[in-house]
Amino acid sequence: MDYFLRLGAYVLHPLLMPLLGTAIYFSVTPRFMDIQVIQTKLLSIFIITFLIPVVIYFLLKSIGLIQSSQLSDVKERKIPLMIQCLLILLVVKMVFDPYDAPEMYYFFVGILFSSISALILVMFKVKASLHQMGVAGITFFIVALSVHFQINMLLWIGLFLFGNGWVASSRLSTHSHTVPELVMGLFVGVVPQFLMVQFWL
Repeated sequence: MDYFLRLGAYVLHPLLMPLLGTAIYFSVTPRFMDIQVIQTKLLSIFIITFLIPVVIYFLLKSIGLIQSSQLSDVKERKIPLMIQCLLILLVVKMVFDPYDAPEMYYFFVGILFSSISALILVMFKVKASLHQMGVAGITFFIVALSVHFQINMLLWIGLFLFGNGWVASSRLSTHSHTVPELVMGLFVGVVPQFLMVQFWL
């Protein structure tokens, strides 16, 4: 059981959420898109939101600015979150257009505001759960997609609701976060998506 709980933090890692949200969007959107365009967008998101942060993590660890991938010390979160904000801004500016794919554009604007909010909290030495932030944000996005496209996505919604509980239990079992930090992460993930949904729903 302990192994299963720990696994949740890796399966639903916050770095994977932008790529997962993008993949789910392309799998359910009724809009026609050329397969090469989809592949290019997915590759871009993979490189910008996953591959580059992983490379930067090993660089920061090698020079001693962070100790582990958990970023347990609130001070260690400042530089990774600053870089995350810049990378998400790059996605917003270069990868998605608000006219061609408004859902994805505002999804990433929401992620940007979530990242900025987490960074501001770090400035005040407050640690919100980034895992909870990521999985809660994508859960709300999937619910909004289901309403927007009027398609049945109950399976995805159910899986991610389970994922929210799985991540929360995982972070509590490893003593990585307290309940208030998890609740704060949930709000930081959901509120920006809620505010952005009015522009495309």
